[in-house]
Order: sequence, then structure tokens, then C-alpha cells
Amino acid sequence: MSYHIPGHLKGLTDSEVAASRKQYGYNQLDAAPKSSGLLLLIDILKEPMLILLIVISFIYVAVGDYGEAAFMFAAIVAVSAISFYQDNRSKKALEALEKLNEPLSRVIRNSTVVDIPTHEIAVGDLCITEEGKIINADGRIVHSNDFSVNEASLTGESFSVFKDSQAEDNQVYSGTLTVSGLAVFEVTKIGKETRIGRIGESLLTIKAEPSPLQLQIARFVKTMAVIGIVIFLMVCIFRYYQTGDFIASLLNGLTLAMSVLPEEIPVAFTTFMALGAWKLMQEGIIIKRSSIVETLGSTTVICTDKTGTITENSMHLIALYDFRTDKRYGDDAFNDPELSTLISYAMWSSEPAPFDPMEKTLHSVYEQTQPNDLRGDYRMFHEYPLEGKPPMMTHVFENARKDRIVAAKGAPEALLSVSRLSAKEKERVRDQIKAFAQQGYRVLGVAKSQFEGGDFPEKQQDFPFEFLGLTVFYDPPKKGIKDVFQRIYEAGIAVKVITGDNADTTNAIASQAGIVSDAPPVNGDEIINHTEEELMQLSARTTLFTRMFPEAKLAVVNALKKRGEVVAMLGDGVNDGPALKAAHIGVAMGNKGTEIAKSAAALVITNDDLGKLITGIAAGRRIYANIKKAVQYIISIHIPIILTVSLPLFLGWVFPQIFTPVHVIFLELVMGPTCSIVYENEPMERNAMQRPPRIMTDTFLNGRELTISIVQGLVITAGVLFAYQLAVQTGGDEAKTRTLVFTTLIFANILLSFVNRSFFYSVFERLRSRNRLLTGITVLVLVILFAILYVAPLSRFFDVTPLRVTELGICLVIASVSVLWFEFYKLFRRKRHTLPAQARLAHDGSEKGA
Repeated sequence: MSYHIPGHLKGLTDSEVAASRKQYGYNQLDAAPKSSGLLLLIDILKEPMLILLIVISFIYVAVGDYGEAAFMFAAIVAVSAISFYQDNRSKKALEALEKLNEPLSRVIRNSTVVDIPTHEIAVGDLCITEEGKIINADGRIVHSNDFSVNEASLTGESFSVFKDSQAEDNQVYSGTLTVSGLAVFEVTKIGKETRIGRIGESLLTIKAEPSPLQLQIARFVKTMAVIGIVIFLMVCIFRYYQTGDFIASLLNGLTLAMSVLPEEIPVAFTTFMALGAWKLMQEGIIIKRSSIVETLGSTTVICTDKTGTITENSMHLIALYDFRTDKRYGDDAFNDPELSTLISYAMWSSEPAPFDPMEKTLHSVYEQTQPNDLRGDYRMFHEYPLEGKPPMMTHVFENARKDRIVAAKGAPEALLSVSRLSAKEKERVRDQIKAFAQQGYRVLGVAKSQFEGGDFPEKQQDFPFEFLGLTVFYDPPKKGIKDVFQRIYEAGIAVKVITGDNADTTNAIASQAGIVSDAPPVNGDEIINHTEEELMQLSARTTLFTRMFPEAKLAVVNALKKRGEVVAMLGDGVNDGPALKAAHIGVAMGNKGTEIAKSAAALVITNDDLGKLITGIAAGRRIYANIKKAVQYIISIHIPIILTVSLPLFLGWVFPQIFTPVHVIFLELVMGPTCSIVYENEPMERNAMQRPPRIMTDTFLNGRELTISIVQGLVITAGVLFAYQLAVQTGGDEAKTRTLVFTTLIFANILLSFVNRSFFYSVFERLRSRNRLLTGITVLVLVILFAILYVAPLSRFFDVTPLRVTELGICLVIASVSVLWFEFYKLFRRKRHTLPAQARLAHDGSEKGA
């Protein structure tokens, strides 16, 4: 982008930047303390499971059982290593996201305009700010062009203030928003020394609110912890009453407490969310908070802008309508002298250094068609920014001879309302507008005026305008956008188009893009006049919202939210800020989005591709489904461990202590990676994006899902206890019985991890969706199991005996019957729910968001 910046503004040199940084530091607040490796480790050692292991280890040391103690200490290292690995992955993923979310700032250095990370701004830098940008340091204006700033973040006043280098108040402040024009300011304060920095330091102590899913999981884990304490006390008391051996009773109780604690679940949740956000970042989707991933999968309505989101934002000038001759001109006739005035004033009404595609096109056409390029002779003298309902903008230019050009462009209705035309003439122009708009063209009106003196009207609408004609742009729908909307509709998500364009153009483009609209478009002015109840009904039945302004956009988003919809709002402009902030998921465009839009949004799509939002929604559904699978797996496999430890004791069976802490911790070491590593890597299920979104207010595990997991766990328990009794009845001693029970439970655990990959599709179908981590963990567990069974030192340590092939076969058969019965349940469900009716799955309490 080119800027008209005076040549004397050179900026700092590299050596001056280094000197400034040495004296004043970086442009950042004292960051909230990062989780160092040591802090992560300390947090891990505070976990209840690790505390239990440490207690058990010291008990073994106290009674002189050093082998068991050494194993427990090794288990502490292993559990800590797994937790540290997961926490560190999450930490690095979140730090990468944080780094990517940092905005860039434009500065002049070594006489060159460059973009740098905001934290690298140095005292003395010359920063450039323009419309829609957030100012990122305190400073003094040294050059400006019709510059105004909104300082509401500091003063609370919502109106904008015009400033320049000669004004009494020529200071700008970090955190404020550039409303119009351009300014170059010399940085005087950075980081915590800025005005907002002194406020911002207090923000470091504010913790983010936990999401509904986090709260539900926390409640579940606390409930399990309470149950664990109760069972621990029961077992201790009961065992002590039986034996009078306090140490043995304590070890029994601690063993059972370990089997109850579902410490894998919080780790899994953090891992799934952080890594989900990191993987989306690699796809070009930047997420501000990892918890937003869970909300993505619940999206029910997408509110999207038209220009640059649905369309290419190429803005080809396809036609001109000259009012004076009442003629249309195609793009092959722009050199016609009759069009000289219309083209000139269309260009003059644009920014001198254009960044909007339409304005760039107008400058290009002016350059190609006008024999005399006067842009170097005139400077912008006064500017009225884009405003009004519908909007328009006006520029006043002046040359050295004090000749003036007053040019305006904007929505045709806005220009017609301020021009001196008869009702018949206005109707003639409206016919032209309608004809163009019905073909999907974007139409702007152009007008000119004359004004002498310096006492400009307060409002641009007060100029006496002469209407010149229409500029007609075609911004075609993006290639493949029809497929994108088809996928959105298949996912059960509604689409609303919220745009500043007129109804006819929007209707035509929506039709070309494959957007379904059965109701007439609604204009922004109509929105404001409705009651809350009326607006809720209107927002539900209407697809196309046109001539929208910030208050109207915000009203529609709030109405949809009150209806219980989960709203994703796509926007790119300053005016989209309130709606982006209000939506459940504010989505900003990375290329054409203003900094205020990116700041207000929770998610940024780097390449402006709407299809990426579908990728994000699919990821949200996959992650939520996988968290549920992980938790259901944990519940199902904990039940047989708990009951195998407790029932032989309470029922007075011959071998009351079939498992010791050694066996339980080995099972925990198997379950941890399966839960938090394997299921995180689980691919999305087929047809997951052909189901309606889950209802966000639903409980994490509904009654039916919890019942299924409990039943799975109880059936596995029955199988394991059958193995126990089978061993006893065939004359097996305690070691043989323990071996059969332990091996059966390991086999059942492996089979369960495969079966629970889907609660709808068969285990064989899911094998087509490869999960290499699951295969790797399975092989590793089997290798360790066989080592325990057949390597003498390990067998003695675990107090097990080698099994014959027939005995291994018995264990495998029992485990298979205990787990694979669920495949018949899934078969029954598939027969009951034929594929076209799978949408019902989201409402019958099963696989919501899977």
C-alpha cells in the first residue's frame, strides 16, 4: 500500500531501535507468569493420584518392602512423565496460538514503511495508523490526514475526536481506535507505561470463566473423588475389622481409592482443547481461546457478510450509467468522453491511497481513461467518512490555486435523497438500480457539489449535490461456494446473510451461491422498529438482511441468541465489532478484516475462506465426541477395577486382596495414554457433519449415555469375576487366580478401547479410519503384559504365574464376550436408524455432536 507521507519522516535506524529497547524495553505488559517446566511439574505432583502413589510408596518403605516401593516410585515418574508430556503439549500449543494472535503494527524505520509485531514497537518509533486500526502505543501526532480517533476505552465517551499535529491535544493513546483518516505519531510510551497499560496490569489477575463443559467435567470428577474417599474409609474399616492389620487395611483402602479416581479426565479435556486449537491453527484458523473449540461444534446459525466472504471481493467495474445522457455504458466504452465527469468524481470520492477493492478499481479506470491525471495537483482538504443510513462519503480536494473538487459516493438511495432531482428523475434512476441489482451487481451512486470558504457543513448531507450517475461493479461468488453452503446445510446449520448492500443485489448473489431463502429480505431500518418478540420471530424466518448498520446487526445476533441459537458471526469491518463481540463465535477475516474486527472476534480465518469455518465446526464436533468417548471409556473400565478390588473383600471370597497397588497402577498407566492421547487422535466419524448440531445446554453425559457406560463396566466386571471363580473352582491358587483376572481385564481394556471408538458404527467399520496411536499403545500393552507373564523377575514382582495357551485363550474369550456384546447393540441401533434418518441421533440422546 502506498502512503502520502512527508519525506522528512525517516523513522528510527536499527541502532536507534536497539538503544531505545535497551532503555525502555519491549511494548508489552509484564506478562502473566508462564508455566515453566518446574511449575508444571509442581502442579502435576499436587494431583490426587500422585499424592496417593507417594503415600503408598512411603508405606512400603516403612514396612521394608523396598521392591514394591521402588515400583511405586517408578510409577510416580511414569505418571508424572505422561502428565508432563500432555501438559507441555497443551502449553506449547496455547503459546503458539498466543504468538499468532499478536497484531502487527506499521512503522517507518530506515525511511521505509514496515510491519512489525506490536511488542517490538520502540520509544521514538514513527507509527502509522489508519481507519479501523487499533493504536498500540502512546504518542504525539507528527503528520495526519483527516484523522479522528475513538477514545472510549479510556474516557467512556463513544464519539470520535479529530486531532492533528497542531492541535492542543495532539496525543494518541494505546488501545484507542482510529475512526477515519491517517496519522503518523512518534511513540512516547510503551507497555505498562502507557495510559491503558496502567489499567491493563490489573487484567493479568482476572481469570477466564470456565466453559459449561469444563464445569460439568469438574463436577463429575469431584463427585468421583467424594465416592473414592467414602469407599476408601469403608474398605479400611472393614479390612481392619477382619484382620486387625492397620498397614494392610490402609494399603487396601488406598488401592481402591486409586481405582476410583478418574484423574485422566481433566488432563484429557485440556489436551483435547489445546491440541484441537493448535491443529486448527495449522489449517489457517486462529482461535483466541482454546475453549471456543467446544462451542464451534454446537453452531446452529452462521451469520455471514456478502462481500469477500460469499463473493471474491474482486469488484470488477462492469458498467456505468450516466444520468445526464440517460445511457448505460459497458466496460468496453469507458473511454467515451461523455463519461469523463462521472469517472473523475467517482475516483475523487475514493481514498487517495485506496485499500478497498472498489476504490482501487476506480483509481485504475481513471488512470486508463483520463488524458490528464490531476491527482498529483490536488490534496484532500476535508473528508466526511462513510456514515448514514444508508451510508455515503464525501471528499473535498483543493489545488494550489484554491480550486476545489467536492465528490461523493455511496448507496444510490443516499445520493438520491441529497440530490436536487424531481420525483420522476429519481424513479428513472431507481429503475436502473433495480435492473442492475437483479443481476447481482453492486451499485454505487456518484454526485458532485461546489463549496467556497472554510465553514463546512456539519453533515455531508447538507451539501447541495448534483447527481452524476451510477458505478456498477460485479463481485462474483467464490468458486466452490455452493459446495460450502451445501455442506453447511447438511450439517443442520442455518445461514443468514447480513450485508450493507441492497436487497436486489443480495438476493441475486445469494441465489447464485446456493443460499436458500424463502422469505423476503429485511432492511436494517425495519429491524430497529420491531419489539424484541417480533425480532426473534423475524430473525428465525428471514435469511437475507440488507442495508444493515451496526445496531441492526447487533439486534439480529442478540435476537438469534435469545431464541437459543448458537451464533457464529462473520465480519471484517469496524461496524461489525459489536456483533462479533456479542456472537457466541465471532469470526474475522484475516486478509481483509480490520484490526478492530480481529480484536472483537474469537476466531480469525487467515485466508478469508468460509469453507475453513466448516473445518472448524467439524473439528469442534470431532473433539467434543472424542472427549465423550474418552470419558465413557474411563467410566466403563474403572467400574471393573473398583469392583474387582472391593467385591472379593466385602463378599468374603477366598482371595480378598486379588489386586495390590502395583496392579492398579499398571492399569492406570494403560488407561491414561489411551484416554488422553489415543482418543484425542481419533478421526471424525462418517456422517458426523450430516447430523444436526448438539444442543449446547445439554448435559455432558445424559442419562442414557451414562447408563450405557455403567452397563459396559458391569458386564466387564461380570466377566472378570467369572474368570476369578473359574480359577478358584479349577483349583487355582491365589497367584493363578490373580493372573487370570489380571489378564482378562487387560484384554477387556484393549477391546473396549476399540469398541468405544464409535457408539453407532461397528468396530470393523472404524478400523478403516486408522488411528496409529491406538495400534501402537495396544502393541505396547500386549508386549508388557507378556513380559509380566513370562519374564520370571517381573512375574515374581507382580505375583503372577505364566499362563498356558489354552488359559490365554480362555481369558481372551471371556474378555471378548464381556466387551463385544456391545456390537450387537450397535447393530440393532443401525437397523433401527437407517442412514437417511440419522439426523434423529442428535435428538434421541445418543452421539450428540459425535
